[in-house]
Amino acid sequence: MAVSIDLNEEYIIVTGAAGFIGSCMVGFLNRQGIDKIIVVDDFSRDDKAGNLSGKYFSARIERDDLFAWLNENNVRISFFYHLGARTDTTEFDYSIHERLNVEYSKSVWNYCISKNTALVYASSAATYGDGSLGYDDDHALPYKLNPLNPYGVSKNEFDKWALEQTQTPPHWYGLKFFNVYGPNEYHKGRMASVIFHSFNQIRERGFVNLFKSHRPDFKDGQQLRDFIYVKDVIKVCYWFHRHLPASGLYNLGTGNARSFEHLVKATFAGIGKEADIRYIDMPEDIRDKYQYFTEARMHKLEKAGYIHPFYTLEEGVMDYVSKYLANSSYY
Repeated sequence: MAVSIDLNEEYIIVTGAAGFIGSCMVGFLNRQGIDKIIVVDDFSRDDKAGNLSGKYFSARIERDDLFAWLNENNVRISFFYHLGARTDTTEFDYSIHERLNVEYSKSVWNYCISKNTALVYASSAATYGDGSLGYDDDHALPYKLNPLNPYGVSKNEFDKWALEQTQTPPHWYGLKFFNVYGPNEYHKGRMASVIFHSFNQIRERGFVNLFKSHRPDFKDGQQLRDFIYVKDVIKVCYWFHRHLPASGLYNLGTGNARSFEHLVKATFAGIGKEADIRYIDMPEDIRDKYQYFTEARMHKLEKAGYIHPFYTLEEGVMDYVSKYLANSSYY
């Protein structure tokens, strides 16, 4: 619920605020006693309205109006969370990703420079492509990477652009989110987490379909991903805000890859049912662009001083299923 703007106060901007991670970020800030927040998104979708319901913020600005509004109002900004993006990995029109994920992010970057404001922005593990070059958040690696889809390309292009800039925000952090799951993803459709889809399949028909492996080195259900609970993601984002370590790119996963079979079994456990998993062919439109293994190297974040434990897969899935999916509630 919007309050009002006071030009004598400082505010935090959250883009993508009606989306999955952005709305959780707003909820987390509220839990820290922070409500001087400017939420930014494309608010035309009714199916995202629940994500901000009951949350406190000072202004709600349409994504395309943000910079004109900031210039007109001369609001003081203390921190910028740029979590908005076109995240659909099945959208193959690169021009859409370029406009929203690259050009818009450049505008955010330049605004933060002009106002001397620190920035956290969402990068992605999709930048790593098939993983053949590893998952190290070293600054030399983005120039060698070959992402598998236009979304990953756009995120990597912005990472490279950021690394090349001689003018930067006073502190900036490109966080390479791995496989994030958790509450407030009801609107994501096909792009929602496997946990979300598994929960609904279990309720509707008592079993879960998983994609078969189409590689001989991986058995069905043994494709591995670094799954990270959204509550850990927003906690780390806030830690950067509060501690301001060295600027740069940082991985944000757990550092512990787990199989889709483990994920689905944890979802069944959250509902209190025996696992029943069946395997189906992977759609051909994503088959050659599918990551079979991701696992974040987390040494840089640890070296920067982040020492807090992450939810295990079983802990995160149980929390998500029992507190949110079971009663269709929001964080």
